[in-house]
Amino acid sequence: MALPAEIEPVEAASLLAASAPGDCLLLDCRTTEEYATAKIGRAQLIPMQDLPERIGELEAWRDRRIIVHCHHGVRSLRVTNWLREQGFAEAQSLRGGIEAWS
Repeated sequence: MALPAEIEPVEAASLLAASAPGDCLLLDCRTTEEYATAKIGRAQLIPMQDLPERIGELEAWRDRRIIVHCHHGVRSLRVTNWLREQGFAEAQSLRGGIEAWS
């Protein structure tokens, strides 16, 4: 059964806390400037506009959970849908983004 496209912040926090770093990737798709202002500890930054040329960096995560986040959850949902189209079936968007996470 496919995972829902979005994951609630509480569920994502529990999942990340319970998983080893290699089990789940937290992907920040915001800009470098936004990342410099505020970030979530384990997040890896790949800005949305850079993703098509940097998708190879995610190859190890093709069959594992990826939680994508942005500021409010709009860009991350677009990135999640794009990743799923590229074969990353376990990608999910953090509902409400870093705003809801805080």
